[in-house]
Amino acid sequence: MKPKAADILISNGIVLTMNESADEIQKGAVAINGEKIVAVDHADKFSDWRVSKHIDAQGGIIMPGLVNTHTHAAMTCFRGIADDLPLMTWLNEHIFPAESKLNDQKVYCGALLACAEMIMSGTTCFCDMYLFENAVARAAKDAGIRAVVGEVLYDFDSPNYGPIDQGFAYTEKLIAKWHDDPLITIAVQPHSPYLCAPELLQRAFSISQSNSIPMVIHLSETQSEVDDMQKKYHRTPVQHLAEIGVLGPNVVACHCVVLSSEDINLLRIHDVKVSHNPESNMKLASGIAPIPELLDNGICVGLGTDGCASNNNLDLFLEMDTAAKLHKVSTMDPTVLDARTVLRMATIQGAKALGLGEITGSLEPGKRADAIVVDCHKPHLTPMYNPTSHMVYSARGSDVSTSVVNGRILMNDRKLQSLELEKVLKEVNQIAQEIRNR
Repeated sequence: MKPKAADILISNGIVLTMNESADEIQKGAVAINGEKIVAVDHADKFSDWRVSKHIDAQGGIIMPGLVNTHTHAAMTCFRGIADDLPLMTWLNEHIFPAESKLNDQKVYCGALLACAEMIMSGTTCFCDMYLFENAVARAAKDAGIRAVVGEVLYDFDSPNYGPIDQGFAYTEKLIAKWHDDPLITIAVQPHSPYLCAPELLQRAFSISQSNSIPMVIHLSETQSEVDDMQKKYHRTPVQHLAEIGVLGPNVVACHCVVLSSEDINLLRIHDVKVSHNPESNMKLASGIAPIPELLDNGICVGLGTDGCASNNNLDLFLEMDTAAKLHKVSTMDPTVLDARTVLRMATIQGAKALGLGEITGSLEPGKRADAIVVDCHKPHLTPMYNPTSHMVYSARGSDVSTSVVNGRILMNDRKLQSLELEKVLKEVNQIAQEIRNR
């Protein structure tokens, strides 16, 4: 009998599978062939395998890559540009004017920087809503990271496509161009109920349904948004989407900070997925999303960072720590959002929210090989009694030593393999100098 073979074997670590039974394997290993995981087991089970590339986890954590369910990747170009401002002031007086000067190449450069940051902090899949999204798709593809991308749609003219009819045409072209790509999934992404007419929202939802792809939308992010929708339509943003028939299992609702009990029930009934962005919501003083109530109602919740202009980093390890602690103090209950729940939000639940739960988010044979290694030989990670707890409360993105996506090693020993980091940094700094000069 021929010995079994693996292109890559990641071994000598604690494997957190994040599968349905939350299996944890001490002295475990993950075998990869091509794009897929072929085996997850104790390391000694692979002693007679032929291995092309061996990655020694050195006693660290081997786990699925993190899934960022909501960001605006190219906003790395605006990191720190307009801090300490209310959401609408931030958007209307700073972000929208800055975005009006963007072009395809600038978005590509900003997105490459975001990809580098995410790869180096353990994220292997992200969902992006922004302008010039074909450039974001190209950047993700070039970097080797998995991405769900969609052009932002709204009532006013876009710096990319102009009027909304051309925005829908651009979205259709994205769908056709990236169909069946192993890394890139296209989503339809209307900005929000307050910037999109009902007809726009219905058209966006129809396109997402007919193509079996996600529809991603900012929803009920602030009290002022809810108040404005109440004045205009006499219903909350969630009720408004339900009324016009724009809720369903493929909808990813980002933020969901201000929700009534009826709103939560509508999200549950329609199996809407939620992207929780605690650090952005805190920085913009938008409020605290009722995540414990959403989870109690069986609603799928993933974690997102939002963009670098409203969070300043794309580190999902920091986001996990914030999420867990924020909801404990807001409810005055230390048992709320325990570490296992939060780690699942950042991995398998995030993948499910984006419609990718069958291919990523956990380490299981047959799934795509999206995995990371966390180096635990650090003062702040010593000693380690509970690996899951450590990943949420102690680990940082900078502790990630190896990132693998779709069977390709994107970083090993903290060295990027798929990007020239110095070149990327230089190009974004040049863009920043243009912004300063204006």
